[in-house]
Amino acid sequence: MGRYVSTNEALWRLLSFQIHERYPTVVHLAVHLENGQRVYFTEANAAQRAERPPSTTLTSFFATCEADPFAATLMYVEMPKYYTWNQSTKKFQRRKQGTPVPDWPQVFSTDALGRMYTVHPRNDECFYLRLLLVNVRGPKSFAYLKTVNGHQCQTYREACQLLGLLENDSHWDLTLADSVVSSNAYQIRTLFAIIITTCFPSQPIQLWNK
Repeated sequence: MGRYVSTNEALWRLLSFQIHERYPTVVHLAVHLENGQRVYFTEANAAQRAERPPSTTLTSFFATCEADPFAATLMYVEMPKYYTWNQSTKKFQRRKQGTPVPDWPQVFSTDALGRMYTVHPRNDECFYLRLLLVNVRGPKSFAYLKTVNGHQCQTYREACQLLGLLENDSHWDLTLADSVVSSNAYQIRTLFAIIITTCFPSQPIQLWNK
């Protein structure tokens, strides 16, 4: 077994220069439905974990927005820029170093980035929850995300619809209307099935009724 080290690399290592670096800091942010976080438990602590599941970056974000006026002005992905995630206490804490934020004493910003885990559209409610998290500032709970102009929505999808975050289904209405002219019943049913399974219309029940 052997390895060749060039003169450039040898000199770099002799002078103790950094071999690699990670910049900027990237903080992964959890996305899950209410009481849908991952929980590890044993026989001894199963009841305690079921009663008080551990906090995640998402639930801590809600709690921070409720207690901290500055956090209530932020998007979920902006939290790592101004707050650090304490892994032991499972809470966000204001950064103590960085660039001071104007008009907000004791608030500092850095170039840290927040990255939410992706969610496939087939996992529909979690997908629409994630869509709300990248558009709603300072949510204080899961119920807060479902509330639009004082109206408590039944689903996250309905909340996205009321906020105008989803495209309307006029394109699919026209597609099916055109197929009625030139296609037989079997082909229309097949087209409708393709739209439902692959195109994710915003209001599939209304499309079916039409």
